[in-house]
Amino acid sequence: MAAKVEAATMGGEIDEEESDERGSMWDLDQKLDQSMDEEAGRLRNMYREKKFSALLLLQLSFQSLGVVYGDLGTSPLYVFYNTFPHGIKDPEDVIGALSLIIYSLTLIPLLKYVFVVCKANDNGQGGTFALYSLLCRHAKVKTIQNQHRTDEELTTYSRTTFHEHSFAAKTKRWLEKHTSRKTALLILVLVGTCMVIGDGILTPAISVLSAAGGLRVNLPHISNGVVVFVAVVILVSLFSVQHYGTDKVGWLFAPIVFLWFLSIASIGMYNIWKHDTSVLKAFSPVYIYRYFKRGGRDRWTSLGGIMLSITGIEALFADLSHFPVSAVQIAFTVIVFPCLLLAYSGQAAYIRRHPDHVADAFYRSIPGSVYWPMFIIATAAAIVASQATISATFSLVKQALAHGCFPRVKVVHTSRKFLGQIYVPDINWILMILCIAVTAGFKNQSQIGNAYGTAVVIVMLVTTLLMTLIMILVWRCHWVLVLIFTILSLVVECTYFSAMLFKIDQGGWVPLVIAAAFLLIMSVWHYGTLKRYEFEMHSKVSMAWIIGLGPSLGLVRVPGVGLVYTELASGVPHIFSHFITNLPAIHSVVVFVCVKNLPVYTVPEEERFLVKRIGPKNFHMFRCVARYGYRDLHKKDDDFEKRLFESLFLYVRLESMMEGGCSDSDEYSICGSQQQLKDTVGNGNENENLATFDTFDSVESITPVKRVSHTVTASSQMSGGVDELEFINGCRDAGVVHIMGNTVVRARREARFYKKIAIDYVYAFLRKICREHSAIYNVPQESLLNVGQIFYV
Repeated sequence: MAAKVEAATMGGEIDEEESDERGSMWDLDQKLDQSMDEEAGRLRNMYREKKFSALLLLQLSFQSLGVVYGDLGTSPLYVFYNTFPHGIKDPEDVIGALSLIIYSLTLIPLLKYVFVVCKANDNGQGGTFALYSLLCRHAKVKTIQNQHRTDEELTTYSRTTFHEHSFAAKTKRWLEKHTSRKTALLILVLVGTCMVIGDGILTPAISVLSAAGGLRVNLPHISNGVVVFVAVVILVSLFSVQHYGTDKVGWLFAPIVFLWFLSIASIGMYNIWKHDTSVLKAFSPVYIYRYFKRGGRDRWTSLGGIMLSITGIEALFADLSHFPVSAVQIAFTVIVFPCLLLAYSGQAAYIRRHPDHVADAFYRSIPGSVYWPMFIIATAAAIVASQATISATFSLVKQALAHGCFPRVKVVHTSRKFLGQIYVPDINWILMILCIAVTAGFKNQSQIGNAYGTAVVIVMLVTTLLMTLIMILVWRCHWVLVLIFTILSLVVECTYFSAMLFKIDQGGWVPLVIAAAFLLIMSVWHYGTLKRYEFEMHSKVSMAWIIGLGPSLGLVRVPGVGLVYTELASGVPHIFSHFITNLPAIHSVVVFVCVKNLPVYTVPEEERFLVKRIGPKNFHMFRCVARYGYRDLHKKDDDFEKRLFESLFLYVRLESMMEGGCSDSDEYSICGSQQQLKDTVGNGNENENLATFDTFDSVESITPVKRVSHTVTASSQMSGGVDELEFINGCRDAGVVHIMGNTVVRARREARFYKKIAIDYVYAFLRKICREHSAIYNVPQESLLNVGQIFYV
């Protein structure tokens, strides 16, 4: 374990006799600088885009089928029924609908998502919060401003720069100018996230119900209630096994989906050959024009059903993290796209011959000899599609949690091999209950399809607006290209959105209600988190006051180590002053611990901790900031306390090479490798691979009360470092206490009624049912001390 540490120095003068010795120390620093630069370069190269061999790329393309394309691939189960829910009046309408499906698949999944949006990934991570993280790194649009410039030195903190007078710079300044614009951007991201959560409810419902509906085709005496019951049993089983993760059965997903695509393509070719080869003329867009020219509201509202042919694109982007973009592109262009075109064309050919079978077009178009094998494959594919959407929902909830936009819930890592495979128990059971309610409540595909389409089109609109900012700030595209992309995307998506408005009362209200509920929860939670952070910032204690108390802090310093948890990465938190003014004693060693999440997908372990000293040495006060990305997890087997002390000990060893004193500098330096430090200091940890010197900023500038001239030699510094290590170790053996703030947020008496409801009831309820910080950091209950305080907003 390694840490970034700051060598904090007090002002002092160095005699000429020791200038040679000091020179040797600075030579060592230069060597450390050079070594660290080489090591940092090596680490950065590890996160650059890798070139995969042709064989490996094909293998990854095959594997991506099961994770990325399950949802999109099962759309043929229900598209034509939702397009013509009242039957087919004119056979030519089938050609027009097929033409719309063909060009919808071409424009949105193929051109927009696979070849444009997927390239906007955050180091391989997809989803609305991944786009938001990219924007946060290129502009100061985070509502909680807790970042420091040292965070930008992370190997995973990639961003581009632009000229001050460029269009990108002007857009950046426009976004940063007003808090309302930052808030509007965050709300846009939250709306997209809530709609994807709605997809996590609707996708299993419509996919499994459609697959189970095949029972009625070959067994017509079965009632619809039996089909719904079978679907509910499958759904309960699916959600009940989520805690096992997909690591053990994930290898089955790709073969199942691959077999599904081959099957629907083969059946499609068979139906085209047997029933009507003229459906291939639908590849001409002129039939779209003729379709709408015939007029009628039904043709316009049928876009809601055609919209379902491109559902799954939001899961496609959210599940991107497991595969390189090139593998996803190959899988879509070589397998998914042509197979879907053949499947829809085959169904259209069958429907043209049998228009009265449109309600069960998929199953009725299957040749009788392969009906039951195809039913089994369809059910398995529906389960895989549902699993992909559920996994995407878990990932988005984890990302929202890291950005302070979701109540603290338990996140379980289900795989030792893959970082992204997680399980969120609370969300899993909520999804299951809502999914069963939707399935049993609607009982048919049409209303669920209307709800599903509404959620998907809103996610598409959100992605388009975020991509516009990505193209300007991240890719630095010319404004003409940005305008073309935005206008074309909005024209297509707003057309679908207008059609979905007609179906709000036919089931389209469901995702709106679900999204509104989750949006309320996420907005209120983020507002409360933001106000708590602002309270910490405004009420933090002056360093001059701390120094004025003297080494004893005006109290009895008892043996032991006190870990004071705070939201602040700089300054002394109000909780500390509240603690020492109410209790007559404090621990001999005090460490202020700040755990903060950064807008990066991960923080490497060797760059996780930053350590600095607060005040003079004899105060024995330190600060440790633990940094996490939005995909990093606090695993159950992680020993947070142990790693924290390893970082603290490393800091003291490194600091012993420099003159002691109090520190509050904004200067940063990077110094070499752990091996050099072991050779120099002679007391290192073999498990530590990299160590760097670093500092934090602090709002207050610490000025020593008395500047004293002194002479310090390297040997005396190292001796002092060893003594302090022994002192800290002794205090650690005496006991470690975790001091956490239990801050209660309440609305002011004169606050408006909606704020009182949001803070005093909604936020208070969420705080009551969410996980405590102590559980997340695996703090033993016997070592926990909560300090209560109240503030009003």
